Amino acid sequence: MCFTSTPRGARLARRLAAVRLNAWGMPYGTDAHDSIVLIVAELTANAVRHGHVPGRDFRLRLHTAPDGRTVRVEVTDTRAERQPRRPRGPALPGGAAGEEEAGRGLVLVSHLATRWGWHPRPDGPGKTVWAEYEPFSELSSANQLP
Repeated sequence: MCFTSTPRGARLARRLAAVRLNAWGMPYGTDAHDSIVLIVAELTANAVRHGHVPGRDFRLRLHTAPDGRTVRVEVTDTRAERQPRRPRGPALPGGAAGEEEAGRGLVLVSHLATRWGWHPRPDGPGKTVWAEYEPFSELSSANQLP
């Protein structure tokens, strides 16, 4: 899905992702649903804030892996020179209070996602930032015999 590279576009992407997750059987208000929606919110906000090129949109792709256990979020923007950096350490920027209103997006994504990364956009300038979330990974590993 394509969205305008504006805060309004990021909000719409988040809301449509929430509807899609609910339709896939991850009800509103569950930990899995809320975590994935927060990942979508942070990645789309970053695309608007750091990946914006005037007149160009960003894309959101939300899908499940063939095993059905992993949800993958991909957000593609058109700005290649602003590459995401991995957060250093577990603390939020600004110390223990974490009162800043910006700069925490990838810290949150790295804590919520099973794994995340980025790669150059294959069909033009820009990049795709992706995150994978396995809502049932703890449950499935707990149910396995030693």
